[in-house]
Amino acid sequence: MLHIGILAHSADGAALCFLEMIRESARALGPHLHPEITLSILPMGEVLDAWELMDLETVNRHLMRTAQRLKSAGCDFFVCPDNTAHIALDAATAPYPLPGLHIADIVAGRAKADGRKHLALLGTKWTMEGPAYPAAVARAGLEMSTPAREDRVRLDRIIFDELCQGRFTDAARAEFVRVIDRLRAEGCDAVALSCTEIPILVRPGDSPLPTLDSTRLLAHEAVRVAQGKSPMPVWRGGARNRSL
Repeated sequence: MLHIGILAHSADGAALCFLEMIRESARALGPHLHPEITLSILPMGEVLDAWELMDLETVNRHLMRTAQRLKSAGCDFFVCPDNTAHIALDAATAPYPLPGLHIADIVAGRAKADGRKHLALLGTKWTMEGPAYPAAVARAGLEMSTPAREDRVRLDRIIFDELCQGRFTDAARAEFVRVIDRLRAEGCDAVALSCTEIPILVRPGDSPLPTLDSTRLLAHEAVRVAQGKSPMPVWRGGARNRSL
């Protein structure tokens, strides 16, 4: 089996992605059997100022350091279980040292395969307002909506102040459910949980809409690639050379 590299940026989502790779592998191969997996993470706090400035060159230098470590560890390909990081990855001007799966394409592809037409997108303010998901959803021929501005601000604060700090409360869950229900009323037929920490908080049974769990979808596709059931990715960052 191929060696999976996890290019982590936010910790809780990366940990969930790692564990889901193990669980998904066991479902297919049997207990305690899975591909080799290497996870590497540098402190996200080092580049939060760069994110605020949308200094994607600095963010890419930070992510590239982790990617180089995965390459040195012998990984065959990488996944980045951080939706926001894909804004920087798409803006990369130099190729990454390993090919990688693109989380937004995986989510949009699953939505299309499930017969969805109009996605609600939840994530950080950068994910909800950035270009990665609109591009992926458009390529899949779907529509997409995001929460109203005040709700985007509220959800972003919960993500960084609570979820990324390992705090998952009923009050936070209620806020996400309220926003999902509002988007359902506006015509959305599924919700993309596109911050990799959100699925820890919002379970399928909590949501007024069917959920697209970006963390687990990414983990499952990585395992399929490692087992030879899906093709190796060719994307190495940048928006122009990605193929679905």
